[in-house]
Amino acid sequence: MNLFHIPGKISLKKIKKDQLLIVVLAGILLLVIALPTEKKGVEKGKTQTGLGLSEGTPEVSQDEYLSNLESRLAAALSQMAGVGDVTVMITLKSSAQKVVEKDLAVTNEAVSESDSQGGARTTQNSTHGETTVYNDGGSSGEPYVSKELSPQIEGVVVIAEGGGDSVVKQNITEAVQALFGIDTHKIRIMKKSSK
Repeated sequence: MNLFHIPGKISLKKIKKDQLLIVVLAGILLLVIALPTEKKGVEKGKTQTGLGLSEGTPEVSQDEYLSNLESRLAAALSQMAGVGDVTVMITLKSSAQKVVEKDLAVTNEAVSESDSQGGARTTQNSTHGETTVYNDGGSSGEPYVSKELSPQIEGVVVIAEGGGDSVVKQNITEAVQALFGIDTHKIRIMKKSSK
């Protein structure tokens, strides 16, 4: 028997339908495996910020974030009836935070011993360990960020032309509370001086 003997022709009549189906599915599977994939680990960690920035936009500094937030709030408040020209100042309680994904390893061990005189002793040992999860299995050196938290707002000052009217003050206070979820004692509305 010759091991290098290759049959001349393979007849399609000899191949059964199920064998042909297996060959076609195997080809499709090889194509799917060979397709390039995107790096999704980096993009998963990015979230939309309160600035209306979409995913993948470069990070902004805290000053830029604050300035954009103030201008957007001033633009929204100036559209309200009776408010007029508005100047807004916002202070932050904390800066933006990135929450890094971690693997937790916890081991609990309990050993019970008894001696011949009837005494018993139980020993418990517990260990706890954390390791940071990295993008691409640690080759890139960047930790996997599971979410980003926007800075917390400490207080808001609104100086408006209509700030002397109690109804306008109430409307501004309710709008700021709805937007930022802060208490009313952290919101101050004042009347803008006429120059």
